[in-house]
Amino acid sequence: MSRYVAAKPYVLPESLAELGGPTTGSVTLPRHIDWGPHYVYDLADEADFRLMYERVIREAQTRDDLNAYLNATSLRRGWWGLFLPLSVKTAWEARFPELRDPGTPAAAA
Repeated sequence: MSRYVAAKPYVLPESLAELGGPTTGSVTLPRHIDWGPHYVYDLADEADFRLMYERVIREAQTRDDLNAYLNATSLRRGWWGLFLPLSVKTAWEARFPELRDPGTPAAAA
């Protein structure tokens, strides 16, 4: 694990229910979340969906960022396709056990 990943603070929502972001169309992320050349995402495109969710989860600075761009139903559906640092995945799954793999015992998470 890189020192950056280990030291970076990550924001988590209070509950998944507050994640009411878009489920269709194109989404343009603000530069404080996505400073790269690809910052407009088509949610109908699976690769764009995954990349946008990964970036928002890793780079959100506030809960408002999460709430604006993530959708609870879409997150649950796509969680296992996301490539996230282990520390981030563990933190989200600890707070939201419904995201865990059904075959993973609660004590192992």
